[in-house]
Amino acid sequence: MKKTELCPCGSGRTYGECCEPVIKGTVKAATAEALMRARYSSYVAHEIDFIIDSCEEGEKIAEIDRKATEQWSKESTWHGLKILRTEKGTEKDEEGFVEFEATYTDKRGIRDIHHENAYFKKINGTWLYEVGDVKPMTVVREGAKVGRNDPCPCGSGLKYKKCCGR
Repeated sequence: MKKTELCPCGSGRTYGECCEPVIKGTVKAATAEALMRARYSSYVAHEIDFIIDSCEEGEKIAEIDRKATEQWSKESTWHGLKILRTEKGTEKDEEGFVEFEATYTDKRGIRDIHHENAYFKKINGTWLYEVGDVKPMTVVREGAKVGRNDPCPCGSGLKYKKCCGR
């Protein structure tokens, strides 16, 4: 991702002046929301080390599956981050809460919304992701539904029911 591109977090600033310094470690996230924005931008920019390193270590958070995280990051088309609500998480706080939605399209072409209540903790002056509570969302297909007798979208020339629709 180029420094001059708009930051994917939706701040309206460039990536180089918004999330990149946090992701690269040249600046600490000042707030829980700033860390949340940088974590979202990390998925877009495929900065998996930052996603892992910005998590608190401990029993509340499960072992992060690096391969699955990287796969989700790279196989998704990211459409935007929407911050719905924040509580605490300012520069003066030691804990914070951010409710957000991250919209993306997966490799199958299904548009989805990752809706999460995320909890953050400041440890030794550094904001870290503590734990998240994911809210189930309704999946919305981006294209028209393929009928059983329609040509298979994989390009095989067969009807869907005789190919990928089995």
